[in-house]
Amino acid sequence: MQAGNTGAAITPDYPMRRARQIAILGMVVSGLLAVLKIVVGLNGHSAAVVADGFESGADVFASGLVLVGLILAARPADENHPYGHGRVETLTGLMLGFFLFCAGVLIARQGLFGADNPLPPHAWALWPLIVSFFAKGGLVGIKYSHGRRIGSSSLRADAANDAIDMLSGLVALAALSLTLWKPVEFARADHYGAFAVGLIVIATSLRVMQESSLHLMDTMPDDESMAQVREVAMTVRDVRGVEKCFARKTGLKYHVDLHLEVDPDITVRASHDIAARVREKIRGELTWVADVLIHVEPWPG
Repeated sequence: MQAGNTGAAITPDYPMRRARQIAILGMVVSGLLAVLKIVVGLNGHSAAVVADGFESGADVFASGLVLVGLILAARPADENHPYGHGRVETLTGLMLGFFLFCAGVLIARQGLFGADNPLPPHAWALWPLIVSFFAKGGLVGIKYSHGRRIGSSSLRADAANDAIDMLSGLVALAALSLTLWKPVEFARADHYGAFAVGLIVIATSLRVMQESSLHLMDTMPDDESMAQVREVAMTVRDVRGVEKCFARKTGLKYHVDLHLEVDPDITVRASHDIAARVREKIRGELTWVADVLIHVEPWPG
């Protein structure tokens, strides 16, 4: 689960501000790499490098979607959205997956059915792929670690997209290397590499859409997380048991529904006080929980 930040300079909105800065960094890096690969690919006569360049260009739009989602998700709750606007972030992940699917289909089609280049590729067309591999590796580490820390599915999806860009770059690198090694025997290897890049993008898009769809369907978190909720609740004095415990993600965090069992002979006020203590303890110890709705029931024991 997400770790708490310490230090006087850290404010409650720091994780979201940092996430937006990371999304902007991703747009800048992906944009520069896209231009580099497309220009070098066209001048170096490599379909695989051009295809990987368009994949990096798609990353610019993807990071832009993530940025918009993070900005909207950070808006506070209001009368019409009592649970906040966090679901926008999940919808952004779903839109990102759909966009990647379309981009993958176009890249694969162009690689498979595109016209052959009459000129052989140049060896220096390999360099943008190598530069891109290391640059994207840095972005993957930054995006995934921060996305996991704040519970952002769209930022983790963007990290996965960059990881796939690394893989597609390696595929393009291998395909171009084969063509350079034996231009006659592997004349179409460069084009097949572009086709493989498209297939990789399609596979990534399906995984991203699946994860976002699970959150939209109120899929429960893992069993270990739910056990943590029960354990924290049971540490509060006068709590006799936890009958039911549910959770659903509303953006970056989860809302928990808890059926709490207390002594049936105590007053309503006393029951309310116990529930309030449980709510505050769970929110204080489990940083991935946004709020807790507690239903008090008589303990049958």
